[in-house]
Amino acid sequence: MRFHAHLASGWRSGLVVTLVFLTTSPCWSQGPVKTGTPAERRDAISLPDAAVRALQSNLDISISRQTKESRLFDITIEQAKFDPTFSVNGQYNRQVSPLNRPVFGGTGGSLSDIQTFDQRNSSVTVDATQNLITGGNVDVNYSPARTNVNQNVATGFLFNPAYTGGLALTLTQPLLRNAGIDITKTFIKVAQNNADVEQHVFRDRVLTVLATVEQTYWELVFANENLKVAQAALKAAEELLATNRAKTKAGVMSIVDVLQAEAAVASRVEQVLVAEKSIRDQEDQLRRLLNPGEEELRQDVRLTPTDAPVVVLEPISLQEAIDTAIEQRPEIVQAKKNLESGELNKQFARNQLLPTLSLQGTLGMAGLGKDYGDSVSKNLSGDFYNYGAGLVLSYPLGNRSAVSTYNKRQLELKNAEASLVSVRQQIIVGVREAVRRVQTDFKRIETTRSARIMAEKQLQAEQERLKVGLSTTRFVLDFQRDLATAQGNELRSVVDYNKSLSNLARHKATTLDRYNLQLQ
Repeated sequence: MRFHAHLASGWRSGLVVTLVFLTTSPCWSQGPVKTGTPAERRDAISLPDAAVRALQSNLDISISRQTKESRLFDITIEQAKFDPTFSVNGQYNRQVSPLNRPVFGGTGGSLSDIQTFDQRNSSVTVDATQNLITGGNVDVNYSPARTNVNQNVATGFLFNPAYTGGLALTLTQPLLRNAGIDITKTFIKVAQNNADVEQHVFRDRVLTVLATVEQTYWELVFANENLKVAQAALKAAEELLATNRAKTKAGVMSIVDVLQAEAAVASRVEQVLVAEKSIRDQEDQLRRLLNPGEEELRQDVRLTPTDAPVVVLEPISLQEAIDTAIEQRPEIVQAKKNLESGELNKQFARNQLLPTLSLQGTLGMAGLGKDYGDSVSKNLSGDFYNYGAGLVLSYPLGNRSAVSTYNKRQLELKNAEASLVSVRQQIIVGVREAVRRVQTDFKRIETTRSARIMAEKQLQAEQERLKVGLSTTRFVLDFQRDLATAQGNELRSVVDYNKSLSNLARHKATTLDRYNLQLQ
Protein backbone atom coordinates (compact mmCIF):
# COMPACT_ATOMS: atom_id res chain seq x y z
CA MET A 1 0.00 0.00 0.00
CA ARG A 2 1.27 3.46 -0.84
CA PHE A 3 -0.09 6.75 0.38
CA HIS A 4 0.14 9.69 -1.95
CA ALA A 5 -0.38 13.19 -0.68
CA HIS A 6 -0.69 16.19 -2.97
CA LEU A 7 -0.43 19.03 -0.46
CA ALA A 8 -0.33 22.56 -1.74
CA SER A 9 1.39 25.35 0.15
CA GLY A 10 -1.86 26.21 1.91
CA TRP A 11 -3.45 22.88 2.70
CA ARG A 12 -6.82 24.47 3.22
CA SER A 13 -6.31 27.77 1.51
CA GLY A 14 -9.02 30.30 2.23
CA LEU A 15 -10.31 28.40 5.24
CA VAL A 16 -7.59 29.10 7.78
CA VAL A 17 -8.05 32.39 9.62
CA THR A 18 -5.88 33.36 12.57
CA LEU A 19 -7.70 34.51 15.69
CA VAL A 20 -7.16 38.15 16.60
CA PHE A 21 -7.88 39.13 20.21
CA LEU A 22 -7.42 42.22 22.29
CA THR A 23 -4.19 42.92 24.08
CA THR A 24 -4.75 40.41 26.86
CA SER A 25 -6.14 37.65 24.63
CA PRO A 26 -4.03 34.71 23.43
CA CYS A 27 -3.06 34.50 19.78
CA TRP A 28 -2.39 31.36 17.79
CA SER A 29 1.37 30.96 17.55
CA GLN A 30 3.52 28.56 15.58
CA GLY A 31 4.23 26.52 18.70
CA PRO A 32 4.20 26.32 22.47
CA VAL A 33 6.18 28.53 24.80
CA LYS A 34 9.73 27.25 25.03
CA THR A 35 9.85 25.59 28.40
CA GLY A 36 12.07 22.65 27.52
CA THR A 37 15.72 22.10 28.14
CA PRO A 38 18.41 22.48 25.45
CA ALA A 39 18.71 18.67 25.34
CA GLU A 40 15.19 18.36 24.01
CA ARG A 41 14.68 18.01 20.30
CA ARG A 42 11.84 19.96 18.74
CA ASP A 43 10.05 18.90 15.59
CA ALA A 44 7.69 21.25 13.83
CA ILE A 45 4.77 19.33 12.42
CA SER A 46 1.78 20.35 10.34
CA LEU A 47 -1.54 18.54 10.36
CA PRO A 48 -1.09 17.13 6.81
CA ASP A 49 2.39 15.88 7.72
CA ALA A 50 1.01 14.20 10.82
CA ALA A 51 -1.73 12.58 8.75
CA VAL A 52 0.67 11.15 6.16
CA ARG A 53 3.17 9.95 8.76
CA ALA A 54 0.39 8.21 10.67
CA LEU A 55 -0.87 6.45 7.56
CA GLN A 56 2.60 5.26 6.68
CA SER A 57 3.58 3.93 10.11
CA ASN A 58 0.52 3.44 12.31
CA LEU A 59 0.41 -0.08 13.75
CA ASP A 60 -3.38 -0.40 13.57
CA ILE A 61 -3.26 0.37 9.86
CA SER A 62 -0.44 -2.13 9.33
CA ILE A 63 -2.48 -4.86 11.05
CA SER A 64 -5.60 -3.99 9.08
CA ARG A 65 -3.66 -3.93 5.81
CA GLN A 66 -2.24 -7.39 6.43
CA THR A 67 -5.68 -8.72 7.33
CA LYS A 68 -7.04 -7.23 4.10
CA GLU A 69 -4.32 -8.87 2.03
CA SER A 70 -4.90 -12.23 3.73
CA ARG A 71 -8.49 -12.21 2.42
CA LEU A 72 -7.15 -12.35 -1.12
CA PHE A 73 -5.69 -15.77 -0.38
CA ASP A 74 -9.18 -17.00 0.54
CA ILE A 75 -10.24 -16.29 -3.05
CA THR A 76 -7.31 -18.31 -4.37
CA ILE A 77 -8.14 -21.14 -1.99
CA GLU A 78 -11.69 -21.37 -3.37
CA GLN A 79 -10.52 -21.07 -6.97
CA ALA A 80 -7.93 -23.79 -6.38
CA LYS A 81 -10.74 -26.30 -5.90
CA PHE A 82 -11.01 -26.31 -9.71
CA ASP A 83 -7.32 -26.97 -10.25
CA PRO A 84 -6.58 -30.34 -11.90
CA THR A 85 -5.12 -33.18 -9.87
CA PHE A 86 -2.39 -35.38 -11.34
CA SER A 87 -1.22 -38.63 -9.77
CA VAL A 88 1.16 -41.47 -10.69
CA ASN A 89 1.14 -44.87 -8.99
CA GLY A 90 3.73 -47.54 -9.81
CA GLN A 91 3.69 -51.06 -8.40
CA TYR A 92 5.59 -54.33 -8.68
CA ASN A 93 4.11 -57.56 -7.30
CA ARG A 94 5.46 -61.13 -7.33
CA GLN A 95 3.50 -64.07 -6.02
CA VAL A 96 4.99 -67.60 -5.84
CA SER A 97 2.32 -70.13 -4.80
CA PRO A 98 2.36 -73.97 -4.41
CA LEU A 99 0.10 -75.82 -6.85
CA ASN A 100 -1.99 -78.82 -5.87
CA ARG A 101 -3.49 -79.25 -9.33
CA PRO A 102 -2.57 -78.39 -12.89
CA VAL A 103 -3.05 -74.84 -14.09
CA PHE A 104 -3.64 -74.26 -17.73
CA GLY A 105 -0.66 -72.59 -19.28
CA GLY A 106 1.36 -72.81 -16.10
CA THR A 107 2.02 -76.55 -15.77
CA GLY A 108 1.67 -79.78 -17.73
CA GLY A 109 -1.40 -81.97 -17.88
CA SER A 110 -0.82 -83.67 -14.51
CA LEU A 111 1.26 -83.17 -11.40
CA SER A 112 3.54 -85.74 -9.82
CA ASP A 113 4.89 -83.33 -7.24
CA ILE A 114 4.18 -79.90 -5.81
CA GLN A 115 4.98 -77.24 -8.36
CA THR A 116 5.20 -73.51 -8.00
CA PHE A 117 3.08 -70.91 -9.68
CA ASP A 118 5.27 -67.81 -10.19
CA GLN A 119 3.36 -64.69 -11.26
CA ARG A 120 4.98 -61.27 -11.63
CA ASN A 121 3.06 -58.03 -12.25
CA SER A 122 4.46 -54.58 -12.99
CA SER A 123 2.02 -51.71 -13.43
CA VAL A 124 1.90 -47.95 -13.65
CA THR A 125 -1.28 -45.91 -13.22
CA VAL A 126 -1.39 -42.32 -14.44
CA ASP A 127 -4.52 -40.41 -13.42
CA ALA A 128 -5.71 -36.84 -14.02
CA THR A 129 -8.88 -35.41 -12.44
CA GLN A 130 -10.49 -32.06 -13.14
CA ASN A 131 -13.43 -30.55 -11.26
CA LEU A 132 -15.75 -28.77 -13.67
CA ILE A 133 -17.36 -25.39 -13.13
CA THR A 134 -20.70 -27.08 -13.82
CA GLY A 135 -20.33 -29.11 -10.62
CA GLY A 136 -19.14 -32.35 -12.22
CA ASN A 137 -15.72 -33.83 -12.66
CA VAL A 138 -13.83 -35.66 -15.39
CA ASP A 139 -11.21 -38.34 -14.83
CA VAL A 140 -8.67 -39.66 -17.35
CA ASN A 141 -6.83 -42.85 -16.41
CA TYR A 142 -4.06 -44.67 -18.23
CA SER A 143 -2.73 -47.95 -16.76
CA PRO A 144 -0.13 -49.99 -18.67
CA ALA A 145 0.97 -53.29 -17.06
CA ARG A 146 3.33 -56.23 -17.62
CA THR A 147 2.38 -59.76 -16.53
CA ASN A 148 4.68 -62.80 -16.48
CA VAL A 149 3.62 -66.34 -15.41
CA ASN A 150 6.20 -69.16 -14.99
CA GLN A 151 8.18 -67.65 -17.82
CA ASN A 152 10.52 -70.59 -18.33
CA VAL A 153 7.98 -73.45 -18.27
CA ALA A 154 4.58 -71.93 -19.05
CA THR A 155 2.84 -72.84 -22.27
CA GLY A 156 -0.50 -72.01 -23.78
CA PHE A 157 -0.10 -68.19 -23.51
CA LEU A 158 -0.18 -66.02 -26.60
CA PHE A 159 2.21 -63.56 -24.94
CA ASN A 160 4.23 -64.36 -21.86
CA PRO A 161 5.26 -61.90 -20.68
CA ALA A 162 2.18 -59.97 -21.79
CA TYR A 163 1.82 -56.21 -21.96
CA THR A 164 -1.65 -54.73 -21.38
CA GLY A 165 -2.86 -51.18 -21.48
CA GLY A 166 -6.07 -49.48 -20.41
CA LEU A 167 -7.24 -45.94 -21.25
CA ALA A 168 -10.43 -44.77 -19.57
CA LEU A 169 -12.43 -41.54 -19.47
CA THR A 170 -15.04 -41.10 -16.74
CA LEU A 171 -17.47 -38.17 -16.46
CA THR A 172 -19.72 -37.48 -13.50
CA GLN A 173 -22.21 -34.61 -13.65
CA PRO A 174 -24.74 -33.73 -10.92
CA LEU A 175 -28.18 -32.89 -12.26
CA LEU A 176 -29.86 -31.53 -9.13
CA ARG A 177 -27.83 -30.96 -5.98
CA ASN A 178 -24.49 -29.17 -6.56
CA ALA A 179 -25.34 -28.67 -10.24
CA GLY A 180 -24.77 -25.43 -12.12
CA ILE A 181 -22.17 -22.72 -12.43
CA ASP A 182 -23.86 -20.39 -9.94
CA ILE A 183 -23.83 -23.06 -7.26
CA THR A 184 -20.23 -24.13 -7.76
CA LYS A 185 -19.00 -20.53 -7.76
CA THR A 186 -20.88 -19.63 -4.58
CA PHE A 187 -17.89 -19.78 -2.25
CA ILE A 188 -15.62 -18.00 -4.71
CA LYS A 189 -18.10 -15.11 -4.79
CA VAL A 190 -18.42 -15.17 -1.00
CA ALA A 191 -14.62 -15.02 -0.67
CA GLN A 192 -14.54 -12.10 -3.12
CA ASN A 193 -17.22 -10.33 -1.10
CA ASN A 194 -15.26 -10.94 2.09
CA ALA A 195 -12.18 -9.46 0.43
CA ASP A 196 -14.21 -6.41 -0.59
CA VAL A 197 -15.55 -6.12 2.95
CA GLU A 198 -12.03 -6.27 4.37
CA GLN A 199 -10.94 -3.63 1.86
CA HIS A 200 -13.58 -1.26 3.25
CA VAL A 201 -12.78 -2.29 6.81
CA PHE A 202 -9.24 -1.19 6.01
CA ARG A 203 -10.50 2.10 4.57
CA ASP A 204 -12.62 2.59 7.68
CA ARG A 205 -9.54 2.05 9.81
CA VAL A 206 -7.62 4.62 7.77
CA LEU A 207 -10.41 7.16 8.24
CA THR A 208 -10.51 6.43 11.97
CA VAL A 209 -6.75 6.88 12.33
CA LEU A 210 -6.87 10.15 10.39
CA ALA A 211 -9.73 11.44 12.52
CA THR A 212 -7.88 10.43 15.69
CA VAL A 213 -4.76 12.24 14.50
CA GLU A 214 -6.79 15.37 13.80
CA GLN A 215 -8.49 15.28 17.19
CA THR A 216 -5.19 14.73 18.99
CA TYR A 217 -3.45 17.44 16.94
CA TRP A 218 -6.06 20.03 17.88
CA GLU A 219 -5.89 18.99 21.53
CA LEU A 220 -2.13 19.59 21.36
CA VAL A 221 -2.79 23.03 19.87
CA PHE A 222 -5.23 23.75 22.71
CA ALA A 223 -2.73 22.57 25.34
CA ASN A 224 -0.04 24.89 23.98
CA GLU A 225 -2.34 27.91 23.86
CA ASN A 226 -3.84 27.09 27.23
CA LEU A 227 -0.33 27.18 28.71
CA LYS A 228 0.01 30.73 27.42
CA VAL A 229 -3.25 31.66 29.14
CA ALA A 230 -1.99 30.15 32.40
CA GLN A 231 1.35 31.97 32.05
CA ALA A 232 -0.41 35.27 31.34
CA ALA A 233 -2.58 34.79 34.42
CA LEU A 234 0.54 34.03 36.48
CA LYS A 235 2.30 37.12 35.16
CA ALA A 236 -0.70 39.31 36.01
CA ALA A 237 -0.81 37.89 39.55
CA GLU A 238 2.95 38.43 39.96
CA GLU A 239 2.64 42.06 38.81
CA LEU A 240 -0.23 42.62 41.24
CA LEU A 241 1.85 41.04 44.04
CA ALA A 242 4.78 43.32 43.28
CA THR A 243 2.49 46.38 43.31
CA ASN A 244 0.87 45.34 46.59
CA ARG A 245 4.24 44.76 48.23
CA ALA A 246 5.34 48.25 47.19
CA LYS A 247 2.14 49.79 48.52
CA THR A 248 2.40 47.84 51.75
CA LYS A 249 5.96 49.00 52.19
CA ALA A 250 4.76 52.55 51.61
CA GLY A 251 2.06 52.04 54.24
CA VAL A 252 -0.93 52.54 51.95
CA MET A 253 -2.04 48.86 51.78
CA SER A 254 -2.45 46.12 54.36
CA ILE A 255 -0.45 42.91 54.56
CA VAL A 256 -3.68 40.97 53.85
CA ASP A 257 -3.61 42.18 50.24
CA VAL A 258 -0.07 40.89 49.87
CA LEU A 259 -1.03 37.51 51.28
CA GLN A 260 -4.00 37.28 48.90
CA ALA A 261 -1.75 38.07 45.94
CA GLU A 262 0.85 35.51 47.10
CA ALA A 263 -1.82 32.82 47.37
CA ALA A 264 -3.03 33.65 43.85
CA VAL A 265 0.53 33.42 42.50
CA ALA A 266 0.99 29.99 44.09
CA SER A 267 -2.31 28.76 42.66
CA ARG A 268 -1.44 29.97 39.19
CA VAL A 269 2.02 28.40 39.32
CA GLU A 270 0.19 25.12 39.87
CA GLN A 271 -2.02 25.84 36.84
CA VAL A 272 1.09 26.43 34.71
CA LEU A 273 2.58 23.13 35.85
CA VAL A 274 -0.65 21.29 35.03
CA ALA A 275 -0.79 22.99 31.62
CA GLU A 276 2.81 21.98 30.87
CA LYS A 277 2.04 18.37 31.81
CA SER A 278 -1.01 18.41 29.53
CA ILE A 279 1.22 19.46 26.62
CA ARG A 280 3.60 16.58 27.22
CA ASP A 281 0.69 14.15 27.50
CA GLN A 282 -0.79 15.30 24.19
CA GLU A 283 2.61 15.17 22.51
CA ASP A 284 3.02 11.55 23.60
CA GLN A 285 -0.45 10.70 22.34
CA LEU A 286 0.30 12.22 18.94
CA ARG A 287 3.71 10.55 18.73
CA ARG A 288 2.09 7.21 19.56
CA LEU A 289 -0.24 7.64 16.56
CA LEU A 290 2.76 8.45 14.34
CA ASN A 291 4.50 5.23 15.52
CA PRO A 292 8.07 6.49 15.32
CA GLY A 293 9.56 3.25 16.66
CA GLU A 294 10.46 2.27 20.20
CA GLU A 295 13.91 3.86 20.23
CA GLU A 296 12.55 7.11 18.89
CA LEU A 297 9.65 6.96 21.35
CA ARG A 298 12.10 6.66 24.24
CA GLN A 299 13.75 9.95 23.26
CA ASP A 300 12.57 13.32 24.54
CA VAL A 301 11.13 14.91 21.39
CA ARG A 302 8.85 17.94 21.54
CA LEU A 303 6.28 18.39 18.78
CA THR A 304 5.49 21.91 17.65
CA PRO A 305 2.14 22.20 15.81
CA THR A 306 2.32 24.72 12.99
CA ASP A 307 -1.29 24.87 11.77
CA ALA A 308 -3.75 27.40 13.09
CA PRO A 309 -7.36 26.34 13.59
CA VAL A 310 -10.24 27.40 11.35
CA VAL A 311 -12.60 30.06 12.72
CA VAL A 312 -14.91 30.62 9.75
CA LEU A 313 -18.14 28.74 9.19
CA GLU A 314 -17.85 26.33 6.32
CA PRO A 315 -21.04 26.04 4.23
CA ILE A 316 -22.87 22.86 5.19
CA SER A 317 -25.90 21.28 3.52
CA LEU A 318 -27.45 18.66 5.76
CA GLN A 319 -29.04 16.68 2.94
CA GLU A 320 -25.89 16.82 0.85
CA ALA A 321 -23.85 15.64 3.84
CA ILE A 322 -26.24 12.71 4.38
CA ASP A 323 -26.14 11.76 0.70
CA THR A 324 -22.34 11.91 0.70
CA ALA A 325 -22.13 9.72 3.80
CA ILE A 326 -24.57 7.15 2.39
CA GLU A 327 -22.52 6.99 -0.79
CA GLN A 328 -19.02 6.86 0.69
CA ARG A 329 -19.20 5.35 4.18
CA PRO A 330 -17.37 2.00 4.25
CA GLU A 331 -20.03 0.55 6.54
CA ILE A 332 -22.64 0.82 3.77
CA VAL A 333 -20.51 -1.14 1.32
CA GLN A 334 -19.72 -3.71 4.01
CA ALA A 335 -23.41 -4.18 4.81
CA LYS A 336 -24.29 -4.52 1.11
CA LYS A 337 -21.57 -7.11 0.54
CA ASN A 338 -22.70 -9.04 3.61
CA LEU A 339 -26.25 -8.95 2.25
CA GLU A 340 -25.02 -10.25 -1.11
CA SER A 341 -23.08 -13.04 0.59
CA GLY A 342 -26.18 -13.90 2.62
CA GLU A 343 -28.22 -14.26 -0.56
CA LEU A 344 -25.55 -16.49 -2.11
CA ASN A 345 -25.44 -18.71 0.97
CA LYS A 346 -29.22 -18.94 0.98
CA GLN A 347 -29.32 -20.02 -2.67
CA PHE A 348 -26.65 -22.64 -2.02
CA ALA A 349 -28.53 -23.95 1.02
CA ARG A 350 -31.72 -24.14 -1.02
CA ASN A 351 -29.90 -26.22 -3.64
CA GLN A 352 -28.79 -28.63 -0.92
CA LEU A 353 -32.46 -29.48 -0.26
CA LEU A 354 -32.58 -31.33 -3.60
CA PRO A 355 -31.82 -35.04 -4.02
CA THR A 356 -28.46 -36.12 -5.34
CA LEU A 357 -28.96 -37.18 -8.94
CA SER A 358 -25.79 -37.67 -10.97
CA LEU A 359 -25.14 -38.80 -14.50
CA GLN A 360 -22.11 -41.06 -14.82
CA GLY A 361 -20.55 -42.05 -18.08
CA THR A 362 -17.41 -43.98 -18.88
CA LEU A 363 -15.51 -44.78 -22.06
CA GLY A 364 -12.45 -47.00 -22.25
CA MET A 365 -10.09 -48.81 -24.57
CA ALA A 366 -7.87 -51.83 -23.94
CA GLY A 367 -4.85 -53.36 -25.63
CA LEU A 368 -2.67 -56.49 -25.44
CA GLY A 369 0.76 -56.99 -26.99
CA LYS A 370 4.03 -58.78 -26.80
CA ASP A 371 5.83 -55.62 -25.79
CA TYR A 372 4.96 -52.13 -24.61
CA GLY A 373 4.92 -50.57 -28.09
CA ASP A 374 2.68 -53.33 -29.40
CA SER A 375 0.35 -52.85 -26.42
CA VAL A 376 0.03 -49.09 -27.02
CA SER A 377 -0.70 -49.66 -30.69
CA LYS A 378 -3.45 -52.16 -29.86
CA ASN A 379 -4.76 -49.89 -27.12
CA LEU A 380 -5.26 -46.96 -29.49
CA SER A 381 -6.60 -49.05 -32.38
CA GLY A 382 -10.12 -49.05 -30.98
CA ASP A 383 -10.59 -52.78 -31.49
CA PHE A 384 -11.14 -53.38 -27.80
CA TYR A 385 -13.31 -50.93 -25.91
CA ASN A 386 -15.98 -50.48 -23.30
CA TYR A 387 -18.51 -47.80 -22.51
CA GLY A 388 -21.40 -47.28 -20.18
CA ALA A 389 -23.70 -44.70 -18.62
CA GLY A 390 -25.97 -44.59 -15.61
CA LEU A 391 -27.83 -42.47 -13.09
CA VAL A 392 -27.21 -42.42 -9.37
CA LEU A 393 -29.96 -41.14 -7.07
CA SER A 394 -29.69 -40.66 -3.32
CA TYR A 395 -31.68 -38.70 -0.77
CA PRO A 396 -31.34 -38.75 3.03
CA LEU A 397 -34.64 -39.49 4.71
CA GLY A 398 -35.86 -36.39 6.46
CA ASN A 399 -32.90 -34.36 5.18
CA ARG A 400 -32.91 -32.50 8.48
CA SER A 401 -29.38 -31.17 8.17
CA ALA A 402 -30.06 -29.47 4.83
CA VAL A 403 -33.44 -28.12 6.01
CA SER A 404 -31.93 -26.68 9.20
CA THR A 405 -29.06 -25.12 7.27
CA TYR A 406 -31.49 -23.53 4.83
CA ASN A 407 -33.61 -22.10 7.68
CA LYS A 408 -30.45 -20.76 9.30
CA ARG A 409 -29.33 -19.08 6.07
CA GLN A 410 -32.76 -17.46 5.71
CA LEU A 411 -32.46 -15.95 9.18
CA GLU A 412 -28.92 -14.77 8.45
CA LEU A 413 -30.14 -13.07 5.28
CA LYS A 414 -32.90 -11.29 7.21
CA ASN A 415 -30.32 -10.15 9.74
CA ALA A 416 -28.12 -8.82 6.92
CA GLU A 417 -31.08 -6.90 5.49
CA ALA A 418 -31.88 -5.45 8.91
CA SER A 419 -28.21 -4.56 9.43
CA LEU A 420 -28.14 -2.57 6.21
CA VAL A 421 -31.23 -0.62 7.26
CA SER A 422 -29.74 -0.08 10.71
CA VAL A 423 -26.43 1.15 9.31
CA ARG A 424 -28.19 3.64 7.05
CA GLN A 425 -30.22 4.94 9.99
CA GLN A 426 -27.14 5.23 12.20
CA ILE A 427 -25.30 7.13 9.49
CA ILE A 428 -28.17 9.56 8.98
CA VAL A 429 -28.53 10.23 12.71
CA GLY A 430 -24.74 10.50 13.11
CA VAL A 431 -24.42 13.02 10.28
CA ARG A 432 -27.30 15.11 11.64
CA GLU A 433 -25.67 15.20 15.06
CA ALA A 434 -22.26 16.04 13.53
CA VAL A 435 -23.73 18.93 11.55
CA ARG A 436 -25.47 20.30 14.65
CA ARG A 437 -22.24 20.04 16.59
CA VAL A 438 -20.38 22.05 13.94
CA GLN A 439 -23.03 24.75 13.95
CA THR A 440 -23.22 24.85 17.75
CA ASP A 441 -19.46 24.99 18.24
CA PHE A 442 -19.17 27.83 15.75
CA LYS A 443 -21.78 29.81 17.68
CA ARG A 444 -19.81 29.09 20.85
CA ILE A 445 -16.83 30.89 19.30
CA GLU A 446 -18.88 34.09 19.02
CA THR A 447 -20.33 33.86 22.52
CA THR A 448 -17.04 32.96 24.21
CA ARG A 449 -15.29 35.76 22.34
CA SER A 450 -17.88 38.21 23.62
CA ALA A 451 -17.49 36.81 27.14
CA ARG A 452 -13.72 37.20 26.93
CA ILE A 453 -14.00 40.81 25.74
CA MET A 454 -16.37 41.62 28.62
CA ALA A 455 -13.98 39.94 31.08
CA GLU A 456 -11.14 42.11 29.76
CA LYS A 457 -13.18 45.26 30.21
CA GLN A 458 -14.29 44.25 33.71
CA LEU A 459 -10.71 43.53 34.76
CA GLN A 460 -9.49 46.82 33.33
CA ALA A 461 -12.24 48.72 35.16
CA GLU A 462 -11.54 46.91 38.43
CA GLN A 463 -7.82 47.65 38.12
CA GLU A 464 -8.63 51.37 37.71
CA ARG A 465 -10.89 51.19 40.79
CA LEU A 466 -8.06 49.56 42.74
CA LYS A 467 -5.71 52.37 41.82
CA VAL A 468 -8.04 54.94 43.40
CA GLY A 469 -8.85 52.77 46.40
CA LEU A 470 -12.39 51.81 45.39
CA SER A 471 -11.66 48.08 45.05
CA THR A 472 -9.67 45.34 46.75
CA THR A 473 -7.01 42.88 45.74
CA ARG A 474 -9.47 40.02 46.09
CA PHE A 475 -11.84 41.51 43.53
CA VAL A 476 -9.00 42.15 41.07
CA LEU A 477 -7.77 38.57 41.48
CA ASP A 478 -11.30 37.30 40.90
CA PHE A 479 -11.57 39.26 37.66
CA GLN A 480 -8.12 38.03 36.59
CA ARG A 481 -9.34 34.48 37.17
CA ASP A 482 -12.55 35.17 35.26
CA LEU A 483 -10.53 36.52 32.32
CA ALA A 484 -8.31 33.43 32.26
CA THR A 485 -11.42 31.25 32.38
CA ALA A 486 -12.99 33.23 29.52
CA GLN A 487 -9.82 32.97 27.46
CA GLY A 488 -9.69 29.22 28.10
CA ASN A 489 -13.34 28.87 27.10
CA GLU A 490 -12.68 30.73 23.87
CA LEU A 491 -9.70 28.51 23.12
CA ARG A 492 -11.81 25.45 23.86
CA SER A 493 -14.65 26.59 21.60
CA VAL A 494 -12.28 27.20 18.67
CA VAL A 495 -10.57 23.82 19.10
CA ASP A 496 -13.93 22.09 19.56
CA TYR A 497 -15.14 23.67 16.32
CA ASN A 498 -12.16 22.28 14.43
CA LYS A 499 -12.63 18.89 16.07
CA SER A 500 -16.29 19.04 15.02
CA LEU A 501 -15.26 19.69 11.41
CA SER A 502 -12.99 16.65 11.65
CA ASN A 503 -15.84 14.63 13.14
CA LEU A 504 -18.20 15.68 10.34
CA ALA A 505 -15.64 14.70 7.69
CA ARG A 506 -15.29 11.33 9.42
CA HIS A 507 -19.05 10.82 9.36
CA LYS A 508 -19.12 11.74 5.66
CA ALA A 509 -16.04 9.56 4.95
CA THR A 510 -14.36 12.49 3.19
CA THR A 511 -11.32 12.78 5.46
CA LEU A 512 -8.99 11.48 2.76
CA ASP A 513 -10.32 14.08 0.33
CA ARG A 514 -9.35 16.86 2.76
CA TYR A 515 -5.70 15.88 2.23
CA ASN A 516 -5.92 14.76 -1.40
CA LEU A 517 -4.85 11.29 -0.26
CA GLN A 518 -5.43 8.11 -2.25
CA LEU A 519 -5.08 4.53 -1.06
CA GLN A 520 -3.37 2.18 -3.49
